[in-house]
Amino acid sequence: MRVLVTGGAGFLGSHLCDRLLAEGHTVVAMDNLVTGNTDNIAHLAGNPRFSFVKHDITNYIYLASDLDAILHFASPASPVDYLELPIQTLKVGSLGTHNALGVAKAKKARLLLASTSEVYGDPLVHPQTEEYWGNVNPIGPRGVYDEAKRFAEAITMAYQRYHGVETRIVRIFNTYGPRMRLNDGRVVPNFIKQALNGEPLTVYGAGNQTRSFCYVSDLVDGIYRLLLSDEPLPTNIGNPTEMTILQFAERINALTGNPGGIIYEPLPKDDPQQRRPDITKARRILGWEPQVGLDAGLEETIRYFSTRLDK
Repeated sequence: MRVLVTGGAGFLGSHLCDRLLAEGHTVVAMDNLVTGNTDNIAHLAGNPRFSFVKHDITNYIYLASDLDAILHFASPASPVDYLELPIQTLKVGSLGTHNALGVAKAKKARLLLASTSEVYGDPLVHPQTEEYWGNVNPIGPRGVYDEAKRFAEAITMAYQRYHGVETRIVRIFNTYGPRMRLNDGRVVPNFIKQALNGEPLTVYGAGNQTRSFCYVSDLVDGIYRLLLSDEPLPTNIGNPTEMTILQFAERINALTGNPGGIIYEPLPKDDPQQRRPDITKARRILGWEPQVGLDAGLEETIRYFSTRLDK
């Protein structure tokens, strides 16, 4: 296949480029580099089946060549980013998704939308199944990301139903691994950076809020299987093993030998108290479930971050 990956220089987008190329496909990565980084795809330079286009997809997308698939992963994705870039986040989720769907329609290509567990908001149902509609504050500080993704799902389904565009939607839960940014603002890089510097880890609230963490290679495998599947409705991809943030902080300190301990800060507004995917559907239709254990994934991630501290 010939595949366009929007957000292709980002954390997930770059790993998807690697997987697609490894499967023998031709890849065009597109990114405006607001949160992406060409360092993530530098190792692909010179690959005859890979090309990079610097472009903001909230503007009209032009590609002369045919396409078989589009993986739409362009968007700020951490609270630090979308709180600093609220308008850009809303625009890429709305205008950017509209433009990507327009390309899919014109090229008769399949589009896979990167949605998020944030569409469930601070959930009242646990674990979260794909049938749950969510509990989102549309005017809260996180609403710029949550509602951008909810709109993106809605317009993707509209293009599927009205225009007959082949679409897939993945709802991504917390994912970690090499190529995350140290200043990303999410819990994994925050904790690892603090631990490697010998600092206390900052836990918000009492640390009783729960998360589940999926290693990036597992997530990419699930996304690739979904792309090739016949499933048109949203599908959760994530690790169902749940732990509290306090337990996670203690695990990071143990793996890094950090003597700094833990400090506590007030809980941010609208921070979800529980987050765990129900992956029954992914198991059934994709034959997928996570393979990488938490310690093994964290050790790889810690090794990566240890090489980036001074950069």
